Amino acid sequence: MSGTRAPEDAYTAEPFGPKRGGLPALRRAAADCRGCPLHREATQTVFGAGEATARLMLVGEQPGDQEDRQGEPFVGPAGRLLDRALAEAGLDPADTYVTNAVKHFKFTRAEPRKRRIHKSPTLRETTACGPWLAAELARVEPELIVVLGATAGKALLGSSFRVTQVRGTVLEEEIHGRPERLVPTVHPSSVLRAEDRDGAFRGLVSDLRVAAQALG
Repeated sequence: MSGTRAPEDAYTAEPFGPKRGGLPALRRAAADCRGCPLHREATQTVFGAGEATARLMLVGEQPGDQEDRQGEPFVGPAGRLLDRALAEAGLDPADTYVTNAVKHFKFTRAEPRKRRIHKSPTLRETTACGPWLAAELARVEPELIVVLGATAGKALLGSSFRVTQVRGTVLEEEIHGRPERLVPTVHPSSVLRAEDRDGAFRGLVSDLRVAAQALG
């Protein structure tokens, strides 16, 4: 094997995207993505879920352990908390499209066969997965994007993004060539880790109420 590079060495999902088709075509193509090395250890690609007609898109960081096993985004503890927060803010989870900036679970293990521990994706890995997120935005054309946490924010808004500086505000930015409105907030997993979980949950709900008002 002299000098042959594996597709994942290029760190871009671009060659794996379909030339045409809607969300089902995207989902099928993403199942075979080898655009970065994360696909090697993950169980499967975890693509976005929801209808192409959704007015609201929620973008998180990456799938967790449960999402990796089940192949659906936000089905673990953080997803259940997010559904509860959406309902309290007056947003119907069924009317949202949920996805992640990175489509494969990145993890580490303290020991073989032990629990898989979430590991944040690098900017290079997030950038490699960018074509999938751009394609989802183009198919769904949401009226509003809720940015869940720092990794999602950096994927959409650049490396200088700080969730603490802009959470709960409506931003207007050009994303992948389209004008978008975005409301940043924390990732629901950070609420689960917070010392004051009730206070952190109220903060998430407050930010989501800003999103509900922006949708009108």
